[in-house]
Amino acid sequence: MSTKEPYYLTTAIAYTSGRPHIGNTYEIILSDAIARFKRAQGYDVYFQTGTDEHGIKIEEKAQAAGVTPQQFVDDIAAQIRANWDLMNTSYDYFIRTSDEDHVKAVQKIFKRFYEQGDIYKGEYEGWYCTPCESFWTESQLVDGKCPDCGRPVQKAKEEAYFFNMQKYADRLIQYIEDHPDFIQPESRKNEMLNNFLRPGLQDLCVSRTSFTWGVPVDFDPKHVIYVWVDALSNYITSLGYDAEAKEQPEKFNKYWPATHIIGKDILRFHTIYWPIFLMALDLPLPKKVFGHPWLLFGDGKMSKSKGNVMYAEELVKYFGVDAVRYYCLHEMPFANDGTITWELLIERINSDLANVLGNLVSRTISMVNKYFDGEVTNPKIYDPVDEGLISTALATKEKVEEKMEELQVGAALDEIFKLLRRTNKYIDETEPWVLAKHEEDRDRLATVLYNLLESIRIAAVLLESYLPETSQKILDMLNTNQRSLSSTESFGHLETGQHVIKKAPVLFARIDEKEFFDQLEKDREKLEKEEKKAVKKEEKKSEETKPEISIDDFAKVELKVGTIIECKPHPKADRLLVEQIDLDNETRQIVSGISQHYKPEELVGKQVIVVTNLKPVKLRGVESQGMLLCAANDEDLAFITPAKEMSNGTTVR
Repeated sequence: MSTKEPYYLTTAIAYTSGRPHIGNTYEIILSDAIARFKRAQGYDVYFQTGTDEHGIKIEEKAQAAGVTPQQFVDDIAAQIRANWDLMNTSYDYFIRTSDEDHVKAVQKIFKRFYEQGDIYKGEYEGWYCTPCESFWTESQLVDGKCPDCGRPVQKAKEEAYFFNMQKYADRLIQYIEDHPDFIQPESRKNEMLNNFLRPGLQDLCVSRTSFTWGVPVDFDPKHVIYVWVDALSNYITSLGYDAEAKEQPEKFNKYWPATHIIGKDILRFHTIYWPIFLMALDLPLPKKVFGHPWLLFGDGKMSKSKGNVMYAEELVKYFGVDAVRYYCLHEMPFANDGTITWELLIERINSDLANVLGNLVSRTISMVNKYFDGEVTNPKIYDPVDEGLISTALATKEKVEEKMEELQVGAALDEIFKLLRRTNKYIDETEPWVLAKHEEDRDRLATVLYNLLESIRIAAVLLESYLPETSQKILDMLNTNQRSLSSTESFGHLETGQHVIKKAPVLFARIDEKEFFDQLEKDREKLEKEEKKAVKKEEKKSEETKPEISIDDFAKVELKVGTIIECKPHPKADRLLVEQIDLDNETRQIVSGISQHYKPEELVGKQVIVVTNLKPVKLRGVESQGMLLCAANDEDLAFITPAKEMSNGTTVR
């Protein structure tokens, strides 16, 4: 490519509600492989990722954590960025929607929508799903729950601004029909047209008043701009887009429009709402929106509540970055969900990486060192058997490029591993160890080994986009400067006269499944103990550093002396006891988690201190009408009792 053509690639920005798992991380690995390959082809790539940081869900999580929303998202955004860096991803820009320049740009976009009549003020009443940040009508609910995530919804009614979606709907339908590659895969395009656009779009709620953690509407400050206008605009605000400017900056004009890589669950927002926003701004639509499938754990979507979450950090600890990248890229079909389990990951590492790739490199370099003291020569004594290997090697680049053009990343990797398998087969066909026995076959042996090294070089160059560290290690072993994609178009670029590395390091070691799971169990038990210890330490610290209270605060708690007149085990919980407490003028029922310290018969007749104005709660179906005061440490627990017998109902003060 004589001139560098711009290529703008984005991931969806990750929501800062919690630590990303490997299912979340897959998207950045996929996008990185595409970005690296485009760079290798000569494109001027601008690769962007980042974090989506506003909304009621963040506000609630920050409140629960006892920090400000900004502190909360700062922490999660740092975790996400560290995760992306861990996976060796080559993004050019990491945007955060709490960035000041983004906030100002979004306010200008919203104001322009309003001034040109695309937005109007109204009132919204419907069912709201907090995790999805989405409103739904009664008819859209599935079994009374959110149709996207299946979680409970709450009735909500509030003043809001709405975007007139119908104004642009027909134009968008026409665009999608005229641009068949705009939405990928094909099945996703049909879903958007038939399920959402053709039945008729409802106007979209684009502001909220029930929370404050968001971009304020500058001309109506009690409103915050709703997540989708805010989040989707990141793809242009990062390039300096200004909705009020007559001329856009050079960076925007150079790179926009983009190719968006997103999860299939947010396809509707990127292929309906986002294009309509762009039409309203009179901007070109994205080149392509690829809604990738999910990476499932076994046969289910990863969920912390299900306990089936795998994290990139843990996977990298055991298998290394490139092994995890390989699995994620290779095992994800183009249109269907992929599966990850510890067993499948180990199997793929052993079969493809340790055997097909690692063993091939190790064997070949060992033979070059053994038979030629590491020197690379090529006497060019060819045999018809060479043609099969050479033709496969020469065809690989074009096949990989074809697959990558279609974003078929897993299939592109398959083409490279076909070359590696063909190279392994070539060893069996030529039997270098037999040639080495005869001096007259020495030049033929050198040619065979050169063909092996050159095939490995071509495969290593092509692997750079997917396994960058491994690719570099192999090319360093070969002591070659021929590392450009164009050098894989012909056979024979590997330099002669230099020496390969003396001893090839193990690229991927075979994993014993039983030993691995034994170690995993030990590590997790150790981690669990450390986490419990840390929690206890934090709890103890919290107890020691509780804030001062006034006498008025203390006076709010009503404490009275009572006598336990009956005590029985809880019918549904072994650790709970149910006590009847005589407080003189009434009898209270209290449920306590004390069965590991006291037997029911030991408590009858004991005087205790009762918190009597605590709001009643049900514990495993049995109502508890107060609380008993106890002293407790890590090992033991004891009731607080009067120093001498007091009348039931006596106030403690």
